[in-house]
Amino acid sequence: MVQLRSFIPYVLVIVFSLTTVFAQTEAPKPNCESKSNTSCEQCLKDVSCLWCGSTQKCMNYPVKTILPPHRVCPLAEARWGLCWVNFQALIIAMSVIAGIIIIAILICCFCCCKCENVGSKRAEAKMDKQADKRKTRQDERKSEMKMRHDEIRKKYGLSGTNPYSKFENN
Repeated sequence: MVQLRSFIPYVLVIVFSLTTVFAQTEAPKPNCESKSNTSCEQCLKDVSCLWCGSTQKCMNYPVKTILPPHRVCPLAEARWGLCWVNFQALIIAMSVIAGIIIIAILICCFCCCKCENVGSKRAEAKMDKQADKRKTRQDERKSEMKMRHDEIRKKYGLSGTNPYSKFENN
């Protein structure tokens, strides 16, 4: 079962990659260039188009790169999906959000580890306290037993010197 679980992410990546490749090869290329010199809204009606505000051109999104290269369009002027969001602001916002999420995860991990340590220290202190109580009860019982034995010895005259000592002094 453990071996199967370790292969699941690899299988998912392969399946996703194959579907992406087939989806890219089967889809016809849109004609985004025909929408140049119109408006950003007209260009971005098709999700595979990229609008460059500085040149007022509509072009096919360069799918081979994650971000459009500067030679195609500067990031501050590139629009994709929505006309009011440029890539530069999107990258900064996503970086800040990702940083906050990573810091939050690290803080949660640190707090969980610290709480575990505090809990184990509390459990250790509780066990030590119980051990001390047991030891004091055991010492009390020992002293009570000794007192009872001493009373029995006094009752039968066995306290004091060794009862066989009178035989040794010949």
